[in-house]
Amino acid sequence: MGCSIGVLATHYIWAGIVKDKAVTAVRMYPEPGSETRDLKSVPVDDIISRILDQIDALREGELVDCVGAGFPGIVRNGVIDDSPNLGQLKGLHVQELLLAAFKDRGMTPRVSVINDADALAAGIAATRGVGDKLIRVWYLGDGIGFGRYPYGEGVWEGGHCVVSLDPKERFCGCGGTGHLESIMGNRAMRLRFLDREPDEIFIAARHGEPRASEFVKLWHRALAAATATSVHMAGPGRFYISGPNADYIDLGLLNMYMQDMVKMSPLQGSSFEVVEAGNDIALIGAAVSSSIR
Repeated sequence: MGCSIGVLATHYIWAGIVKDKAVTAVRMYPEPGSETRDLKSVPVDDIISRILDQIDALREGELVDCVGAGFPGIVRNGVIDDSPNLGQLKGLHVQELLLAAFKDRGMTPRVSVINDADALAAGIAATRGVGDKLIRVWYLGDGIGFGRYPYGEGVWEGGHCVVSLDPKERFCGCGGTGHLESIMGNRAMRLRFLDREPDEIFIAARHGEPRASEFVKLWHRALAAATATSVHMAGPGRFYISGPNADYIDLGLLNMYMQDMVKMSPLQGSSFEVVEAGNDIALIGAAVSSSIR
């Protein structure tokens, strides 16, 4: 048996060896301290090559048994149908490309490709021993990711669900109107306020500034609306919240809005939990997913 490796390709490329549901070694590209380079500017061939370079450096000659890779966007059957955050990946048969690249380097691991938020959900399930339950996770950052475990057929682009009928809500990175990401995403908040970063908006709200305070309520109400939609489709349960903007969450406010939106008694009982689930958890989830597919 060789090693299992998890990969994330978001703003950067992360690769880690996963053993016993823990990351034992990790590498990233660009390396810490080197020139910053966002993956949005990196050609597809370079992304594939960099992924294999990181894996080669990690394995140190050890056999690689399986590789799970998480990418942003709609990922189905090894193909990235669309990826607003990494536009160059749209339509990419990434699983085939990875398999061919491994073969060129004399390796034949099993390879699976999943959505990066799904990898996070799988990692939470694996590390918390709750793999028998439906795991749903919101990832709050530049974009809004929605992950679920176990994997189910479907698109699951929860960050793009419609939470507003206001035609002016056009701040989503995909160009759609009224999306959750058009309210909660970093890009959307910068466009809405123009002269402020997201953390400045929330600080202003804490100091009682009316416009910022009203926006923070809208921000929480939008997340409650998207969550309520999931509850009405798949039933109640625990929703995990992660990502750099999870620190902005007011659980009391979020629960209050949810109570207003979910009234049927069989659908009540959902809860939220903010988790410090960094890249390690998603790397574990990607590797675990590759080992069971």
